[in-house]
Amino acid sequence: MDKYAVFGNPVGHSKSPQIHTSFAKQTGEALEYSALLAEKDGFKESAEGFFAAGGKGANVTVPFKEEAYKLAKSLSAEASKAGAVNTLSLDGEGKLCGHNTDGIGLVTDIKTNHGGSLTKKSILVLGAGGASRGILQPFLDESPDSICIANRTVSKAEALAVLFAESGNISACGFDELAGKQFDWIINATSASLQGNSLPIPVELIGKNTWCYDLMYANEPTAFCHWSKQAGAEKVMDGLGMLVEQAAESFLLWRGVRPKTGDVIGRLRTS
Repeated sequence: MDKYAVFGNPVGHSKSPQIHTSFAKQTGEALEYSALLAEKDGFKESAEGFFAAGGKGANVTVPFKEEAYKLAKSLSAEASKAGAVNTLSLDGEGKLCGHNTDGIGLVTDIKTNHGGSLTKKSILVLGAGGASRGILQPFLDESPDSICIANRTVSKAEALAVLFAESGNISACGFDELAGKQFDWIINATSASLQGNSLPIPVELIGKNTWCYDLMYANEPTAFCHWSKQAGAEKVMDGLGMLVEQAAESFLLWRGVRPKTGDVIGRLRTS
């Protein structure tokens, strides 16, 4: 049976084995999917050992996406621009190929599962780390009116804006420069929700038609989702759908078939 895995640290909480097992059952694909803990300084050895032992593909989560980027022998356009890899596959010669399905997973969740649109919209992206970098190109491909990256360290946001400037109208600012502005979309790509922290941003950012999306997810509404609802956002979403949709893109890369995601999202939401 073909073997797949997700590498992370920590990784015990990962829903990826449950997701891919559901995909395999749904599509009739014979595979085994495991969660593998890699030591924080041992990802390269763990991943290479997995593939040397016959592994067919792997997902990569925190904190190893940049290391996976360096490990891959070839990169998809999305992975190259993102500077991070969340999916590893083997080409016909057995060489490791790096992909990044995070951004397309997010866009698919927004458009297909929530009926949203990014086209001609003003978008605020909170945070300038790897999560932001992974979603910017897929967002720009949707032809938004503008994207503003806000970050505590403005220089990091400015560097991202320069990197993606050729793809659309993109700018950068600090959190303290957001006063008086309003957006159609606010995307939380910071890790604040993992610690249950709120961000130093004004509620006036949210208008009656603003949609808010937290890339994080939890059994209870995240701090950002709670803040967005309190501020009067029209719609508030967390990252569970993105998780399943990016997994479906990985499954497609590995097996050549894209599973249906609606029932899987529903089961995870109620489990």
